[in-house]
Amino acid sequence: MNWKFAIAAAFAGALFATAQPIFAEDVVIKVWARADRSGPLRAGNIVAAGDTLNKMLAAINSDKRVKIELNETNAKGYDDDALDLLKAFAVDKGPDIFVLAHEWTGAFAEAGYAQNLEDHIAKNPELWGDIIGPLWQSVTYKGVRYGVPQDSEVRMFFLNNDKLRKLGMSDKDIAALPAKVNAGEFTMNDLCDLAGQAVQKGVVKYGILHRPNAGPDFQMLTDAFGLEPYDKQSAKLQASKAALRNFFTWVKYCVDKKALSANNTSMSWDAIEQASFAGEEALVFFHGVWQVTAQMKAFKLAGKDDYFHKFTWINAPAGKKGGKPANLSHPIAYAVSAKSKNKDLAAYIVALASQPVPNMRHAVSTNHTPINYGEQSMPEVVEKGWALVAATPMLKYASFMPNHPKIGQYNAIIFKGIQGVETGRLSAQAATDFVIGELENELGKDVVIRN
Repeated sequence: MNWKFAIAAAFAGALFATAQPIFAEDVVIKVWARADRSGPLRAGNIVAAGDTLNKMLAAINSDKRVKIELNETNAKGYDDDALDLLKAFAVDKGPDIFVLAHEWTGAFAEAGYAQNLEDHIAKNPELWGDIIGPLWQSVTYKGVRYGVPQDSEVRMFFLNNDKLRKLGMSDKDIAALPAKVNAGEFTMNDLCDLAGQAVQKGVVKYGILHRPNAGPDFQMLTDAFGLEPYDKQSAKLQASKAALRNFFTWVKYCVDKKALSANNTSMSWDAIEQASFAGEEALVFFHGVWQVTAQMKAFKLAGKDDYFHKFTWINAPAGKKGGKPANLSHPIAYAVSAKSKNKDLAAYIVALASQPVPNMRHAVSTNHTPINYGEQSMPEVVEKGWALVAATPMLKYASFMPNHPKIGQYNAIIFKGIQGVETGRLSAQAATDFVIGELENELGKDVVIRN
């Protein structure tokens, strides 16, 4: 028996020793996933994990097999998909394994539909010990891991180096920017000063461009001013009046400096990406690492060296000197049903799907950062996913959207405040008062307001 056969036999034997009931026919594992062209291997890796397990069983001459039944839904987004899934569980039609946006973890845990994975993870360190540590925060609810991060991402500020050079910055100065941000030496106000100067001198049309609609990106900005959106102890959303006022004061400062444009929130995504990339009308654009593909195409860049000659990445700078920078990651996750008759088996299948090789295939093909430390040195990642390798260290400063089903409403209200200040309809104080009032009215007992 060679070592590969021995490992397969031991793994499969241990797996089926814990599976209940003992069976002589196929065990059906039902999987629920939203059909997503941007990440087909989210479901595909679970199907492949079933194939891997069956090869293990064949290697030990077992007549037992696993059959994966995949239900790919046509939900428009992950929020709609989560609500449909909750309805399915409510009538005992839930799957054994499901894919969800990580912020829904708490809702499924509270409803009793997501399995507590702490014991399984502790008993199988060889399967879980290489997961990048901070990513576990995204699937933790009240101190317990109820899911497994399937992918990750990093959101950052993209700075156009050619525009910085036109402002008189040397390549040495540009290269020093990320470290200055991480050290708290270059602040959010400094960023607006720089972007505003670029507009005022005619170097660019737009200083800083951002998404035109509500979304998670803005959390990396509010984090920089101390707005912690989630109270772990009460498992409720929260908002600080002082932090909101400081944040909206910054937005107003940027508007006055001409770093932020009054028409940003009325632009289309296409117009924003055109201005940020091929049009080269913006000094700064902030979004996610997956934009690298579009940037490479727009500027006809040949590879890593070309790319970083053109762009510099920074985290969201601190709100004040000496503070910490911030960025945001929004993983999609796997969860195992607490109602499943084969929850242990389902957990092992998720473990197989989460190993470096299958996850690497998803990461490289979709520009998502790896979930395992080891993936960063794999040849495919080094050769094709150099942007992912470069972005992964930024996860050190990442925060995650709260695991709360109403975080979408929370983000939409914050966005209305941003829009009000950028368009000149609201002062910083008025925006703060408006947002606090809307949070209280719309979220009620689900939000805690602090001074």
